[in-house]
Amino acid sequence: MKICITARGQDMNSEIDPRFGRCEYFLIIDTETLDLEAVPNPNINSSGGAGIQSGQLIASKDVKKVLTGNVGPNAFQTLQAAGIEVITGVSGNIKQAVEKLNRGELRTASGPSVVSKSGLPNK
Repeated sequence: MKICITARGQDMNSEIDPRFGRCEYFLIIDTETLDLEAVPNPNINSSGGAGIQSGQLIASKDVKKVLTGNVGPNAFQTLQAAGIEVITGVSGNIKQAVEKLNRGELRTASGPSVVSKSGLPNK
């Protein structure tokens, strides 16, 4: 199964980025083979719409689940409309998150975990 994990780096030892729409990288991982594709997030500095645009990008990658720290309402709705399960509250490194998922220790979120625009830097 193909999943997406928000990451601060480009490999399995990277830390999970707690933001979805403005994460540094999306790691697309096959949970059976551990094949990995690191996708730099083109929406990291968007002034608006980052959640929706990131959700559409991930939907185009044919993933079944997204693992992240937090997801806002627009991103959650975009991912849900594409049939992608969202798992929030995930932290630590990428390898540990995949292992937890494979052991059935992570649960699907029933809604967004933060309010809209929460990933924007404080000014």
